[in-house]
Amino acid sequence: MSALVLNEEQQMLKDAATRFMSESAPVSQLRALRDNNDETGFSRELWQSMVEMGFVGTLIPEALGGSQFGYVGMGQVSEQAGRNLSASPLLSTAVGGVAALMLAGSSAQQEALLPKVAAGELLLALAVDEAPRHNPAQVGTRLEAKGDAYVLSGRKQFVVDGHVADKLIVSARSTGAENEREGISLVLVDRTAAGVSVERVSMADSRNAALVTFDQAQVAADDLLGQPGQGFAALELTLDVVNGQLAAELLGISLESFARTVAYLQERKQFGVTIGSFQALQHRCAHLFSEIELVKSAVLKALMALDAGAEDAAQLVSLAKAKACEVAELATNEGVQMHGGMGMTDEFDIGLFMKRARCVQALFGDYRYHANRFAQLRGY
Repeated sequence: MSALVLNEEQQMLKDAATRFMSESAPVSQLRALRDNNDETGFSRELWQSMVEMGFVGTLIPEALGGSQFGYVGMGQVSEQAGRNLSASPLLSTAVGGVAALMLAGSSAQQEALLPKVAAGELLLALAVDEAPRHNPAQVGTRLEAKGDAYVLSGRKQFVVDGHVADKLIVSARSTGAENEREGISLVLVDRTAAGVSVERVSMADSRNAALVTFDQAQVAADDLLGQPGQGFAALELTLDVVNGQLAAELLGISLESFARTVAYLQERKQFGVTIGSFQALQHRCAHLFSEIELVKSAVLKALMALDAGAEDAAQLVSLAKAKACEVAELATNEGVQMHGGMGMTDEFDIGLFMKRARCVQALFGDYRYHANRFAQLRGY
């Protein structure tokens, strides 16, 4: 059994991400993007800086321009992005897009696209969900053969960064009925292609997603990722990779919410003493601290399992995402409550952490989804 600690290289990457995110992508940058109603939703200059730091190529093989540093390594970057509410296409492109290409794409597709991702020249987005709640098997979007090519028709919701992505990775049904795992294909589609319409949607956390509609959009045969109707296994693995990183981001949100709350308790005075001296608040902080420590272990174990290709990786990812959802909700709720009335104002950042946490919790499966999935995978 591997020890739940980072190795020296992973710790160095975490230290680099900590410095970079706090200096170049702090909460103040998210505020500026929000206040300006920035249509892109992130800084292109910051994205290029992330490329230069190597963050974007963390999951990409060295031969294709990346560092192939693994899921644990990327988790350190995601955690620091959570601590600083750093807005970027890391999740959509460097995690979800790269994972889908690595798990389902052909060598030719990987060689054509991944070097461009690593160089910051190509943005990707996963177009998976069609209903208000995550259900990757609930696919009504149809992919139908037409001569030597295909046509795509349907609609996808909550496509993170879908409004700026150069290519969308879309789940579509080739055969079978909705909610069946069999018959689902994965295809690459240009966002600007004929028959594709994209509507930007500003989310509660001031980030952007998209509502994407396909109306007889043309798809070339070589734009399929894998074989027609056999894409669900790769999609499920891709979503495990994404949810492992979302759990790491939620850990970062929880850690920073806790740190900011403790700092406030040590400054705010009532009745002539700091409120951090009140035993009731100390007990709540102690409980939250212990819960966050559990999340640290769960997230690291899940990422290690993904790196090792362990049989129980899917179980551990759902366990980590469910626990991270639960604790991030507790951490942000406690943060707002312990800040008192100030916590409800825009003057303090703690409310921004709550908003981001709620969106990340729901993305690609909330607490209930992953708790239920964990139970099913365990055979309960």
